[in-house]
Amino acid sequence: MKTETSIAAPPARAPFVWWLVLLAAAGAFALTMGTRQIMGFFLSPLNTATGLGVGSISLAFAFGQLWWGLTQPFAGAVADRVGAGRVLLVGVLLVALGTYLTPLMTSTWGLILAIGVLAAGGAGMAGPSVLMAATARLIPAERRGMATGIVNAGGSFGQFLMAPLAAALTVGLGWVGALQALGLIVLLALPAAWVLRGPGPAARAGAAPAPVALPTGQAIRQALNTPSYLLLSAGFFVCGFHVAFLATHLPGVVAACGLPAPVGAWALGVIGLFNIIGSLAMGWAVGRWRMKSLLSLVYASRAMAVLVFLLAPKTEAVMLTFAAVMGLTFLSTVPPTVGLVAKFFGTGNMAMLFGIVMLAHQVGGFLGAWLGGQVFEATGSYDWVWYIDIVLAVGAALIHLPIREAVVARPRPA
Repeated sequence: MKTETSIAAPPARAPFVWWLVLLAAAGAFALTMGTRQIMGFFLSPLNTATGLGVGSISLAFAFGQLWWGLTQPFAGAVADRVGAGRVLLVGVLLVALGTYLTPLMTSTWGLILAIGVLAAGGAGMAGPSVLMAATARLIPAERRGMATGIVNAGGSFGQFLMAPLAAALTVGLGWVGALQALGLIVLLALPAAWVLRGPGPAARAGAAPAPVALPTGQAIRQALNTPSYLLLSAGFFVCGFHVAFLATHLPGVVAACGLPAPVGAWALGVIGLFNIIGSLAMGWAVGRWRMKSLLSLVYASRAMAVLVFLLAPKTEAVMLTFAAVMGLTFLSTVPPTVGLVAKFFGTGNMAMLFGIVMLAHQVGGFLGAWLGGQVFEATGSYDWVWYIDIVLAVGAALIHLPIREAVVARPRPA
């Protein structure tokens, strides 16, 4: 009887462990993603200090978008094998180092190293592929949709928090001191590496056993031969284009509209705030409607919102309203995308397979960040980037419709 009691007792603590996991993952995402997403606020000071030009600095930001995506499949593969904790530890340290060094760089290659390699690579290691996979393993399947929504909302809260904080630090410390202070603040995410280090605490609290992963090459081949997975990745490419363009160039859009510079920081903050609502709402909706339909709705909404913004007068109220609408759809694509990857292939190779989807996202992100700077330097306006964004969003809304929401037959390990 004593043995039975000792075995049955831990599941009663499961809700506490689950919330601890969610707090760690959401908090880490808030600090790394929040710092990364408000870097566009410093584009103008960097340009003034270095004289490199918006196009050259945009190249560093664009490379960061690409490198953030490139690191995620590899970070995910390592996390699938050795656990998320060690990967997160290195990632957080790299984000802090890259952010701290950014204002010391005076060349394009220096900015590519600090922003594009160190900070972006660290954010990839401490990014959604590792965090979402760790959460999916440590949280029961029936709670996974809301759990990923909460973690995703953490990244949004980080942006909401970091944008006005960056503005306030800039006033008090100057832009150099503000960036370096943000680099040190990122270190607050280090305890999450311990909480998410492996399945130990959650497994003792009654979580499902860790799934067996397929060999890396076999898992990748299966995914690349699954049409629904390829369509999902193509849609996420469009998401990356949209998100990176906004994160990098929205303060520039504000300036081009003749609005005060603080409106740019507040617009980024509003995106983060409303993305919390969008992420939580999407996490709730994932368990109630088809995930592919939710994704189609999000992309169609983006296209409509951008079209209305182009036609509307550019006032502060319009800008902040547009930011709020964009916030509702900004990263709300993540919970259904994570859910579909887990539904297709299970969670055994999820960090790596979602990392590949994130790589497609960041190829789009590279184009969004880089093309924004190139188009602005060539035309003095961002209008043509908005037109491209509308076309891509409509295409993404359509290509999700043929996706089959079904479990893909699992092959025998080679």
